[in-house]
Amino acid sequence: MSSSRKVVLFLPPYSGRVLGPPLGLFSLAGSLREAGYESCIIDGALDPDYRRRVTEEVRDCLCFGISLLTGPMIRDAIEVSRTVRKLRPHLPIVFGGWHPSLMTRQTLREDFVDVVVRHQGEQTLVEILQRIEAGKPLDLVAGCWFKRNGCMVENADRPTIKLANLPRPAYDLIDFDAYERASGERKLPYATSIGCPYACNYCTDMVFYNRRFNAYDARDVVQELAELVARHRLTEIALLDSNFLVDVRRAVAIAEGILETGARFRWSFQASTDLLCRMSDHEVKLLAAAGLHHIGFGTESASPEVLRHMNKAHQSIPDMYEAAEKCWRADIRTTFNLIFGYPGEEEGHRAETFRVMGEIAGRFDNVSFSPNIFTPYPGIPIWPQLVEMGIREPASLAEWVNVDLGQSSLPWLQGRSLARLQRSVRYFLLDNRLNGARRRCRPGLRRTFLRALRKPLHWRLRHSFFEAPLELWISRARRRLVVRRSLLTGQALTTELAKTR
Repeated sequence: MSSSRKVVLFLPPYSGRVLGPPLGLFSLAGSLREAGYESCIIDGALDPDYRRRVTEEVRDCLCFGISLLTGPMIRDAIEVSRTVRKLRPHLPIVFGGWHPSLMTRQTLREDFVDVVVRHQGEQTLVEILQRIEAGKPLDLVAGCWFKRNGCMVENADRPTIKLANLPRPAYDLIDFDAYERASGERKLPYATSIGCPYACNYCTDMVFYNRRFNAYDARDVVQELAELVARHRLTEIALLDSNFLVDVRRAVAIAEGILETGARFRWSFQASTDLLCRMSDHEVKLLAAAGLHHIGFGTESASPEVLRHMNKAHQSIPDMYEAAEKCWRADIRTTFNLIFGYPGEEEGHRAETFRVMGEIAGRFDNVSFSPNIFTPYPGIPIWPQLVEMGIREPASLAEWVNVDLGQSSLPWLQGRSLARLQRSVRYFLLDNRLNGARRRCRPGLRRTFLRALRKPLHWRLRHSFFEAPLELWISRARRRLVVRRSLLTGQALTTELAKTR
């Protein structure tokens, strides 16, 4: 194939461990291949020498594309784009993904961005390339904005295309051995659907997919998963669906199909508790029998008032207990994701969340928690209210670098209030660690001692008293001691300790 039909697709690096192949770029590659183009995918999270690779690959390509999220990865996107612009001043540079779709005009203002692909990009990118090859302008190419003579041209958005009508992602281009070396797992991110019908005020999904649930047929999902697992020796599939259980019957059909194929792999997904509560115990156990080992629930808060602020009318406190119990009976590990610092949340609301979540953890040892401070992403429905409350919208693409999960500065949560919240979260997590250790102990003095240690933590959380945090100091000192001993003796750290380093 002629190198003039090569397209370089780049994902900037992100913090933390390698999460697996970037499914979005390989989805683009599938559509590009069907149209006769060659894709060169560079994953900055996997390849530490990504800058050199980009400079080599763009020398003979037709187009350079970048996909990115809001946050730190924007920094590398800007740096690499400027390098490409210097190397090949007339090479089209196309931005796509979540952030450019939500902040299109601001992104396109940058001198190193020629085109922005909005929302679902597979067919849009193909048409852009066909126009570039033919030397034609991009007028009327639905789903993209572009610049002409320094002025922006805003084309209409492209109607959503059913996933079943798109070419399959180019999974064969993935170097699974490289990802296994980087992550220690032979794992594939996979989407059986996109979109969620709910209208949570903080969620970019609602804006990106317009509350439409767009799914593959269950039989096609089962067939493809079985083939991918066998061909690439996969041990785990991480479903990226916004809310996998929107269609409960379809979810059950996928589990039944996996069992029928005899394919053996672990899988996980995220969902809302109300949808799991629609399932019988038998159906939940069927998911587990098919290999499901983990569900992430967007519980966010246990305060009914805060949930109303979030527009989560579908979320109820009893559902949280029921979902935890159903998963416990099926031996499915669960994570309850929590958001603190949401507009309108007060200390009493947080105390109620700690109380309910602590009670759930006390009853069901399969539950863990992922607490985060509210992050105001662009384009979310509550954004105008946030601006009124003092959030300053970044004035350029570069300023969005500092908007990272749990790292944003909220005008209503500063100084002493923020410190109290952070300390309360640490106490909550410490209590849950002690509870887990207690459950693992046989009845005896150690178990009694751990139960006694938790009592002052409960008192602190119940009364919102976090001064002189002796327990946290002791816990931090103990962890440092364990890590130091590990370095000296070579003894492996537990997974939990390794994550906190």
